[in-house]
Amino acid sequence: MTIDINQREMTSDITPEFARCAQGEQVWSLSWLPEQRLTREQAHAGMELDEILSDPEVVFDDAAHSEAAERAARLGILVEHAVVMLAQRLAERMHRETLPPCPADAELPPLPQLPEPMLTGWFTATYAPATTGARSQHLWA
Repeated sequence: MTIDINQREMTSDITPEFARCAQGEQVWSLSWLPEQRLTREQAHAGMELDEILSDPEVVFDDAAHSEAAERAARLGILVEHAVVMLAQRLAERMHRETLPPCPADAELPPLPQLPEPMLTGWFTATYAPATTGARSQHLWA
């Protein structure tokens, strides 16, 4: 694991995620956990956590799992939360890479009018679950 650290930024040679320090403050944030205000030590722990979770070699390594849990605890989150946040960031990057570039001056088409969702109001007191159905009749007959 190699994390490059300077006064304003932490980057990794393993992952595209990063940590940044707010201008004129001692408050850090992680690219994958932007809503949390962190200390420099917490930001470093977050970068280490990202590197651990990005390494496919440690999937079954109990020591790495313990290290990941310890780094997550420093951030005040669970490892599972970190996994979800990092997976979302990965999906966003993959989605951006598959979209064709859009010229800055291109006019966007209007959004289509969507039909009313079928499940509107499903959570109201008038909702009654189905007691029969082709699938259930087939399975239980």
